[in-house]
Amino acid sequence: MPDLIVPRRYCGPPSSGNGGYTAGALAGLVDGSTVSVSLLAPPPLDTQMSVEVVDGTTVAGVDGAPVARAEAAAIDQAAVEPVPATEARAAERAFVGLAAHPFPTCFVCGPDRPDGLRIFPGPVDDQDGLTRLAATWTPDDSVADVLSPVTWAALDCIGGWAGGLADRTMVLARMTAQVDVLPRIGEEHVVVGLDRRTEGRKTFTAAALYDPDGRLLGRAEHLWVAVDAAAFA
Repeated sequence: MPDLIVPRRYCGPPSSGNGGYTAGALAGLVDGSTVSVSLLAPPPLDTQMSVEVVDGTTVAGVDGAPVARAEAAAIDQAAVEPVPATEARAAERAFVGLAAHPFPTCFVCGPDRPDGLRIFPGPVDDQDGLTRLAATWTPDDSVADVLSPVTWAALDCIGGWAGGLADRTMVLARMTAQVDVLPRIGEEHVVVGLDRRTEGRKTFTAAALYDPDGRLLGRAEHLWVAVDAAAFA
């Protein structure tokens, strides 16, 4: 299998890869419409990670130490409900990460990244009593060649913010995603995130991506783990 490399542009914390991008890149090497990726260590940037299949699981690692593993999976729960683009645009003005952000250079949601996706989710109406956030996203030509892992990235961070990233620093530990149709370059899409529950250090969230016509393109479920922010600075 080809090596896996996460270019520095696609960082989450300053010195490690964005979890969604890394998961999406590894998922692209797995057969199946729905893939679950567990992140076992901070993904290194600009580093060749060897990829091999071990007992039916696709594993990426460095010098024999596993970084991520991926396998075919399933998503059983319904997708996060859509939000109109006008509502999502309005919600962005209340993105708490503009005032305080644990990783301001994150490729997906970092306010200090003019070359990033600039997905800035804000609160919208709850879904079944659960906190829901939404934001718009317009993919540009700079991500056309890596649109699949970037779509996983777009489905990543909004889950963390829905799950309370503003209140405690968390990193992605596992992401399961199904992307049926890739978004179109130059068109405005809507990403919606949902907080499901928190159990100790673990937080469970979900996200969905909709096209300009309100069609569901992809969805994801996440497991986040609270960490010491200083360890990822």
